[in-house]
Amino acid sequence: MIKSKKEPNNLDDSILPWLGKTGKMLYVFMTEKFKEHNIKLTLEQFIILRVLHREDGQPQHDLAMITKRHKATLTRVLGTLERKNLIARIPDPKDKRVNRIYLTSFGRKFYAPTLPVLKEAIDQVQDSLSQEEIDFLISITKKIQKNLAI
Repeated sequence: MIKSKKEPNNLDDSILPWLGKTGKMLYVFMTEKFKEHNIKLTLEQFIILRVLHREDGQPQHDLAMITKRHKATLTRVLGTLERKNLIARIPDPKDKRVNRIYLTSFGRKFYAPTLPVLKEAIDQVQDSLSQEEIDFLISITKKIQKNLAI
């Protein structure tokens, strides 16, 4: 582990508040972006749909690990998505204790219009950044995530 050469005199001299504030700002930004386009989803719900769009039929336990959500929180989010008819929980035919989560046909249709909104959001967030800066930021973020991995 590389130690900082400069000891922070106050919290603002460390990356913690900057990452925290940016995370909160991104959450609010995406929530507003969805509202602007009349997409009735929270960011948490969108993330679940995105994961399932990539690989449908995830076991509920795996989905909690992939999305870094506590099981209880994920269960509530899945319940909301189920009530909206966007997902279905189906018992695994080989192990009835395991629920697999699938997008419904309505869920697939509902997800498609979110992609242009996501592209618009990405373009807006990255507007004044060069590709080199974007690549560097991704690299640094991955290092931070590795440091935080449990």
